[in-house]
Amino acid sequence: MRTIIKGGRIVNEGRTFEGSLIIQDERITAIIEGNNTPEASADQTVDASGCFVLPGIIDDHVHFREPGLTEKADIGSESRAAAAGGVTTYFDMPNTVPQTTTLEALEEKFRLAAEKSHVNYSFFFGATNDNADLLSGLDVHRIPGVKLFMGSSTGNMLVDRDEALHRIFSAVAEMPIMVHCEDTAIINHNMAYYKEHFGEDPDIRLHPVIRSEEACLASTTKAIELAVQHGTRLHIAHITTEAELEMIPADCLHTITAEATVGHLFFSLADYQKFGARIKVNPAIKSIIDRQALRDGLTDRRISVVGTDHAPHLLSQKEGGAARAASGMPMIQFSLPTMLELVDEGVLTIERLVELMAHNPAVIFEVNRRGFLRPGYQADITIVRPDSPWTVTGDCIQSKCQWSPMEGHTYRWKVEKTLCNGHLVYQNGVVDTGYIGQPVQFR
Repeated sequence: MRTIIKGGRIVNEGRTFEGSLIIQDERITAIIEGNNTPEASADQTVDASGCFVLPGIIDDHVHFREPGLTEKADIGSESRAAAAGGVTTYFDMPNTVPQTTTLEALEEKFRLAAEKSHVNYSFFFGATNDNADLLSGLDVHRIPGVKLFMGSSTGNMLVDRDEALHRIFSAVAEMPIMVHCEDTAIINHNMAYYKEHFGEDPDIRLHPVIRSEEACLASTTKAIELAVQHGTRLHIAHITTEAELEMIPADCLHTITAEATVGHLFFSLADYQKFGARIKVNPAIKSIIDRQALRDGLTDRRISVVGTDHAPHLLSQKEGGAARAASGMPMIQFSLPTMLELVDEGVLTIERLVELMAHNPAVIFEVNRRGFLRPGYQADITIVRPDSPWTVTGDCIQSKCQWSPMEGHTYRWKVEKTLCNGHLVYQNGVVDTGYIGQPVQFR
């Protein structure tokens, strides 16, 4: 099938220009600059007049909850939310039930996604204190990397033994280790102190004090030291503090890189008063000074990727304070419109947004033929329209949990169409649930 996307402004590889895209079946075959619409016949013409045409967004950090936690979310529901948000590819985290820490559990996730995922997919393999011997044998062409929790987590996903950490960092050679950095001993000490003084469930506003800057900085420092010692590629997930950013080199996409999440870039400490536990995440959303440092890091290039850490919970599980309420929030459907809002505010350019949300994830994780608009690449494309106000309401939320901290928020930018492998998986507010995405190939 031949598709022509015409009339839009293409944003790709540092440039914005008027032009058309020619797609044959799954792949881009040509990019034509200028206003001249190609004369060749097409089976499908997509009029992008008044819109911006971007490479499909790659979200390097999601929790789709399947298997085992499907009362909150599942691969089908959350990939619908991805498509509606212009996200054409996601990498899912290993803390499901069972955890993705065995080859059998990894294969089961791929099987489920091949049946249910409406956009492209892959899965991180989880490191534990006891499975380092499996890491060197992983298929580097199928997965983006290894996920390591160096901070408070559930069950066997917390890696807190030095001997195990050295084995993991030395075993992973051909792909990045993505690390959650928070020091568990510091967090536990802080939680005990605040429980003693404020009761068993301290106020939610104490969450960033309990999961403190000190806890983040101690763990990030250790992760960087291990990566340097073993020559390992390190990707630091959801960085939150100005102090950590000072340790990150700028624009080193093949050594040490940092991800910021949309939630940490949008919310700050002051927002706990309004949103309460709905914005409780780990690591915690911190001060406005830290948020400004993260925003500065988008353009000074110490932050290389913007992801979501999309983590749905039932609203009943978000009740309580710093101890009781679950950590995590669903953001994948609204990540791109939120970042485009920051473009309007002058925080970053739309060209840099595309680097952070499409190009750089593809480069860091060595994604094959995705993340850029280039002839021969898969036709993963997101079309967004400016000056098209809309308000988030419950009935438009695709995530299974059926809530978002963005409810009631009015956006100026709208995701108009999402093409996944040349297929219009989202348009006119509707996801084509008959479409199944592809497993991503790497390296």
